[in-house]
Amino acid sequence: MSKVALLGMPNTGKSTLFNRLTGSGARVGNWPGVTVELASAKLLLGAEMVEMIDLPGIYDLHGFSEDERVVRHFLENNSLDLAVVVLNAVQIERQLALALQIQALGLPLVLLLNMEDEARKLGIRIDTGKISAQLAIPTVLVSAKYGSGHQTALRTITAALRAAPAVPVEAVKTALIADQTIEAKLAQVLAAAVDMPLTMSVSLTDRIDRLVLHPVLALPLFLAVILLLFQAVFALGMPLQTAMSALFGWLRADLLTPLLAWTPPFVQGLLEDGVWNGVATVATFVPIIVLFFVFMAIVEDTGYLSRAAFLTDALMARLGLDGRSFVMILMGFGCNVPALMGTRIMRSRPLRLLSMLLIPLSLCSARLQVFLFIIAALFPPAQAPYVLFSLYLASVATAIATALIFRRHFPSTEPFVIELPPYRLPTARQIVLRAWQEVRHFFQRATKFIVAGAVLVWLLTHLPAGVAVGGPRSYAGFLGHAFQPLLSPLGIGDQLTVALIFGFVAKEVVIGSLAVIYATSGAALAGHLAQHLDWVQAYSFMLFTLIYTPCLSAVATIRSESRSPGFTFVAVAWPLLLAWLSSFVFYQGARWLGY
Repeated sequence: MSKVALLGMPNTGKSTLFNRLTGSGARVGNWPGVTVELASAKLLLGAEMVEMIDLPGIYDLHGFSEDERVVRHFLENNSLDLAVVVLNAVQIERQLALALQIQALGLPLVLLLNMEDEARKLGIRIDTGKISAQLAIPTVLVSAKYGSGHQTALRTITAALRAAPAVPVEAVKTALIADQTIEAKLAQVLAAAVDMPLTMSVSLTDRIDRLVLHPVLALPLFLAVILLLFQAVFALGMPLQTAMSALFGWLRADLLTPLLAWTPPFVQGLLEDGVWNGVATVATFVPIIVLFFVFMAIVEDTGYLSRAAFLTDALMARLGLDGRSFVMILMGFGCNVPALMGTRIMRSRPLRLLSMLLIPLSLCSARLQVFLFIIAALFPPAQAPYVLFSLYLASVATAIATALIFRRHFPSTEPFVIELPPYRLPTARQIVLRAWQEVRHFFQRATKFIVAGAVLVWLLTHLPAGVAVGGPRSYAGFLGHAFQPLLSPLGIGDQLTVALIFGFVAKEVVIGSLAVIYATSGAALAGHLAQHLDWVQAYSFMLFTLIYTPCLSAVATIRSESRSPGFTFVAVAWPLLLAWLSSFVFYQGARWLGY
């Protein structure tokens, strides 16, 4: 099978193009010579099945960042049939040098100039025929966002593969040296093929930036945008959640229970109260999860988060970090694992370690599922967005406190450079694809963790045989009681303690565990929690869940990325201690004030 590598600089739309060309049927896997996972997908080109590998975005083949090393190691250890280089057509004069570096390796190339729609609006005219003639590289103008040119790109890639000579890996290794002629060649090609306007009018991006980068208004505006996002999520999501809960209740009562009536009581209880209640409870707030990521996709794809990184760089510098750390922390609000892996763009090891210590404190989507359910159960709709917003602020506050405590142990002097992309409105296809990817990821984790966790919790609450379900003599009761001296000062009872213990595996398991422990699900579980918890206990529980030890996937990633068992121990122990202190101060302080 032929192998095609997709290369380019960051923020050129390379991943969007990868999804467009391959139909987003991506998988991840390790490759020889590379210690990280890379996305790849198979696609049919002509009569041949081809594997396309999406490599990390890099600025230079001869740089020293982790991503640049990953690309170099990949090229040195894997035989390629074709390299497809993706450049931003608007910035071709700065990015074409990368294509010339890759061409110097002797690899067969196809050059895709992305964002041709933006280049056209700015009056940039690019003669792809002249570029092809000058460089002897097939060149195509495309727009990954709107899909224009991608069929031509596929045909060009197919033709290039058929004509491509075999290039030994050893030849690529030999050619991976600095090419002193690139700059002169670059100037020659640009002069012949690109007509760049001498001046560009003040664009819409510049006008928006005058407001969103305002020294006084920028930060309050950013916080207001996030708060409005939460308001929209709850306003639209709560009716959908109620409908989903009713649907699962009907399915259990009218379909599942009659279907399992012939089974032994133990099996029926395991399947209904264990598997079904656990999965159904988590699935009922999928509509809210979808809405959250739809709105976040809009905020991210417009380019606004890059401005947030720029705005916060001065603050982050006082914490021993920079704007890149802020971006990674923001990524952590989706999932901690890719954010931890994203720290490879930082060349300074102390900066990477300090960032990795902070990222697990981000309120990830797994924790979000827990909070959305509990907030909807215990707080009125008018208060719910503000409660969730306060948890996000608590997440940021714990990250700042951690940075202030540990910054002297991880000093870094690496400079921060960020490019602010123009504002772009994401297409409906991009938004739907993003939401679908998040929901698919959610259900993949559900099959791995939530079902297994729910079954295990059910067994712990129902064994040994003959004891009261979930009572003090059950295994779950023993387990919860053992930790009560530590967690009772936080207002966290036996049942919540068991759910937290299983949350060490994956935070999604927490709500599924409660469904099994209380032998109910959906709206009934929400009502049960509302009757047995007051808002102080609920908020203390959520605060502890927010901060305490990361899930096993995040811990494994920290161990892999840091290559330090000692640092991994700190990354596990510190959030646990911080969670206990934060919940203790809140709970005892609220009770002292009479709440």
